[in-house]
Amino acid sequence: MNSIDRVNQFRDERNWRQFHNEKDLALSITLEASELLEVFQWKTAEEGIKDIEQIKDELADVLIYSYMLADNLNLDIDELIERKLIKNNEKYPVAKSKDKKDKYTEL
Repeated sequence: MNSIDRVNQFRDERNWRQFHNEKDLALSITLEASELLEVFQWKTAEEGIKDIEQIKDELADVLIYSYMLADNLNLDIDELIERKLIKNNEKYPVAKSKDKKDKYTEL
């Protein structure tokens, strides 16, 4: 059983599908991402990564809601990532962007 099937099984056993519309899933992604940010609030990056268990949990929540949203919209996660990497490669060619943090509009 793959990840989305396991997530859907968990959801369906609890009859939560009724609460997982696209708007609420998008909101949940943002809320969980904020909880991930809280791990680092008022800390250096090095201090933040010391709480790796909380990072794992919050990142998993972001990913679970992201997978659920993609599944609701019949979107293939691997295809989405491949498509975005192609776009990013065009916006950030190695020759212009290597060792730089500039936005593509500034390259």
